[in-house]
Amino acid sequence: MKRRKIWMVVLLLAAAVLLLLFFMPRENVPAPESRVILEHSFRTYIAPSCFEEADATNFLEESTLAEAQELEYPPHSSCTEEAFEGNRDSGFIRLMKELGIMEKESKDW
Repeated sequence: MKRRKIWMVVLLLAAAVLLLLFFMPRENVPAPESRVILEHSFRTYIAPSCFEEADATNFLEESTLAEAQELEYPPHSSCTEEAFEGNRDSGFIRLMKELGIMEKESKDW
């Protein structure tokens, strides 16, 4: 009987720790696989949601954020910079955004 109580306490503590981790905010950054448009004429990258207002040339290539950073291309505009800004959300908030219950700040990642 005493052994059963110990296991129950251990399980409750483990559940409490997991629950705490699920609701604790942490730094989130865009994935390296996030889609971007490389603007080779200006040597910058553009977020897809900012493309219409970017006034881009014809020397474009679809790529990833990792490749843009590897080429050391800066963001094309403040719109692109804001689109790929990190945030501090908990696992619960991220799940709500992925399920569409809450609105995402950025459509690009």
